[in-house]
Amino acid sequence: MTSEVRVAVAYHGGRGHTARLAEAVEAGVKAVEGVLVDPIDVGRIAAEDWFRLDDADAIVFGAPTYMGTASAAFHTFAEASSRRWFTGRWTGKLAAGFTNSGAKAGDKSSTLSYFATLAAQHGMLWVGLGLRPGWNTTKGGPGDLNRLGFHLGAAAQSNLDEKPAAMHESDLATAEHLGGRVARYTLQFALGRERMP
Repeated sequence: MTSEVRVAVAYHGGRGHTARLAEAVEAGVKAVEGVLVDPIDVGRIAAEDWFRLDDADAIVFGAPTYMGTASAAFHTFAEASSRRWFTGRWTGKLAAGFTNSGAKAGDKSSTLSYFATLAAQHGMLWVGLGLRPGWNTTKGGPGDLNRLGFHLGAAAQSNLDEKPAAMHESDLATAEHLGGRVARYTLQFALGRERMP
């Protein structure tokens, strides 16, 4: 490789649960040799952070699901990304997403679909979770990866009256799986791009 392969994790942490998921995604990326991770809190995004996103080979979007969609802070970031849309700066990057809400379903699919649409508008290529649903047989259980059964991205459930430290280990492991999957595909994609004439 002539340059480093980078995955940016662009997230809004909300009350801290989604920030913990972001850390799990980062851990998954770091576990893949040859790929660097760049976490960016979009609730406090600075001018230099936009350039870090521009330089990334992949961007993983993350936000809590509030009232059926991503948090307002993430929407503000997404709208501000229109400058990148005008120039096509993120075209051809890989993208993925993760979210958290209080309910088991909690309309998290709406948030993941929103992330996928945002990526498609930017000309990015979406990487799904790549896991079968867990905990859907009598032999399964709450410790299964993808226990909530989402496909577009990693989804977590956190009780409203519990702190981030009490998050379900399965959800964190599922987010870590997503980070590793994105990192592996990004590495493959970068290597393939280098070999093209």
